[in-house]
Amino acid sequence: MKYVVVTGAYGGIGKGIVKRLKDNGYFIFALDKKVENKEDNVFPIECDITDISSINNAYDIIKSETTEISAIIHFAGIYYLDSLLEISEERFKKIFEVNVFGPYLLNKTFLPLLHKGSKILMTTSELATLDPLPFTGLYGITKTALDKYSYSLRMEAQLLGIYVSVIRPGAVRTLMLDTSTKELDNFVNNTKLYNVSSENFRNVVNSVEAKYITPEKLAKKVLKIIRKEKPKFNYSINRNKLLILLNIFPKRFRFWVIKKILTKNK
Repeated sequence: MKYVVVTGAYGGIGKGIVKRLKDNGYFIFALDKKVENKEDNVFPIECDITDISSINNAYDIIKSETTEISAIIHFAGIYYLDSLLEISEERFKKIFEVNVFGPYLLNKTFLPLLHKGSKILMTTSELATLDPLPFTGLYGITKTALDKYSYSLRMEAQLLGIYVSVIRPGAVRTLMLDTSTKELDNFVNNTKLYNVSSENFRNVVNSVEAKYITPEKLAKKVLKIIRKEKPKFNYSINRNKLLILLNIFPKRFRFWVIKKILTKNK
């Protein structure tokens, strides 16, 4: 029996991952702030990954069940869409705590349970390797930071025989996509600086998120990655061709294009 830890296990993507792993013979320690009932080969543990005492508690519970885990799969994360000139200090700090600081805390704490050949799979974003767009910039910044953290961790963990990889998915049909829509609506309705731009930006986001994949397809990819003896560092799925194309052009041209699109009819 192989034991794995999944964070964000009861979100839309996390549930798909847990089911796929369970169906393929893994025992899953399912971490989330809100959990569901225990089931065969799925051990739910309430855990706030931004709280070290909560992580320590999860670690103690898992250590009482096994001394080795074959993989940590990170899917806990939050999405904010806001203006960098209007976002509150609380929200600014919170997204870094969840998306960047939380994975660091958990990896560091759970290291004694990892062994040679163990995998750490981080979920970043297709935006991680692209220059940020307006209003989604903060989310992109946290995912870029997480991607760079993961790369550095891969450099160090390989010396211990541990493989760190990132998966960079585009839009996935989950409640996170619904959260994106709600965040966008809140921004459009509440911004005082970007009234016309925000309406135009809504159209851009809707076109980008029109092509999405199912959690099941992503779960299949995750299973394939952690089964590899020596997984590579990065795996991308459902990349948006328009975003890739935009990033090919010089920055000056990109600034001009974005300004033109978002100030149309102004």
